[in-house]
Amino acid sequence: MSTVDVVPLVDEGLGNSAYLVDLGDGRGLVVDVSLDLRGAWQAARRRGLELAFAADTHLHADFLSGARQLAATEGTRVLASAAGHREFRHSGLRDGDEVDLGGLRLRALATPGHTHEHLAFLLLDGDRPAGVFTGGSLLVGAAARTDLISPQQTEALARQQYTSLQRLAGLPDEVAVWPTHGAGSFCSAPPGARRTSTIGAEKAGNPLLRARDADAFATALLDSLGSFPPYFLRLAEANRRGPAVLNSYPELSALDSARVQSLIAEGAQIIDARPVERFAAAHIPGALSIPLRPVFASWLGWLAPPEPPLVIVREDAQDPAEIAWQAAKIGCSSIVGELAGGMDAWTAAGRTTMSTQLVRADEITDQHVLDVRQASEFAAGHLPGATHVELGALADQADALAASPTVVMCGHGERAIGGASLLERAGHRDLAVLQGGPEDWAEITGRSLEV
Repeated sequence: MSTVDVVPLVDEGLGNSAYLVDLGDGRGLVVDVSLDLRGAWQAARRRGLELAFAADTHLHADFLSGARQLAATEGTRVLASAAGHREFRHSGLRDGDEVDLGGLRLRALATPGHTHEHLAFLLLDGDRPAGVFTGGSLLVGAAARTDLISPQQTEALARQQYTSLQRLAGLPDEVAVWPTHGAGSFCSAPPGARRTSTIGAEKAGNPLLRARDADAFATALLDSLGSFPPYFLRLAEANRRGPAVLNSYPELSALDSARVQSLIAEGAQIIDARPVERFAAAHIPGALSIPLRPVFASWLGWLAPPEPPLVIVREDAQDPAEIAWQAAKIGCSSIVGELAGGMDAWTAAGRTTMSTQLVRADEITDQHVLDVRQASEFAAGHLPGATHVELGALADQADALAASPTVVMCGHGERAIGGASLLERAGHRDLAVLQGGPEDWAEITGRSLEV
């Protein structure tokens, strides 16, 4: 493994890793940082580093890049593919181009597949390759999806991805592999704790590197793809044009209950970020429940309607800056503020609330069960007779579901409460949310899951 000082900056919610490289002279390189630069700033300050370089491996679909922000506010030099045709100042690199980082060098390797213009960046210490930033090409145990451009190009990109992985596999076995996408990323990565690897470990353990040819590789990769949030189809172009530079940190403006009521009447959507139990006890009618946790950004981008203004409801203990930053990094600019005083202020003003029932596994009787987990999770084991609709597809299918007493479930409850709120907004009643997931149900009832 490399002895170069490379610090992973993990975004657990997006399932991604950015990287900070200490160049040894008071300067640093960051790779694939999002617009939420708090982690990069903190890590750089801790080491006394100036962020001199910011490299992007590709036009990201799952977050807004922070490279342009760094260039505007810190004078950082942006390194990216010339084929990406970015519309802001950057150093456009092509296959084989090298950048002198001051003792270390960065070599661009054309690795199309995840996107057309994708580059991997080989970090060289003298003539020795220390590691490679693989972005969305070679991942730990996988390769990133190739269906984010268009359905017509998915298979051709998968074949390019095969060629790119074979090229990377030709690097020495000891070379470190630093991918951007990891476990939890909708850009395609298997579950697991490891986020970095080596070329040798991937050659030994990555099933896609053992595919016999491009046909077998494309079949295996495309068969593994699940759904992804619709904002993925917008952000690559936003990153090409260049995300707007923030002149101040994102924040939530305070709105009193009368103003919030007025906004609702004008079509605003309430996003309730409180925990499951608090939303279930009392919430604003029509509110969409997206509990604040690391994956808040992904579900906000997936479930919140793109057009109307959004108003946040949160608990006092929940950090408003965290909500604002998570929204900013996926390009959600429609939040107009938050309910000042939260639900206490709403109820004190005598305004209407609704509640949602929470049930334990042993309290399910003859209700219909709706499972809103991802397809792969449902296939791995579900309650007998359960209907399956992924949470991301539920809003479009809500009107087609029977208006019968229904228990909504997921793995723990956060997605289920979101699903129940979507159904409630569509007019469904007699809804309950299962506390826990299928394994809890099996343990409590002593019954087996279906697969």
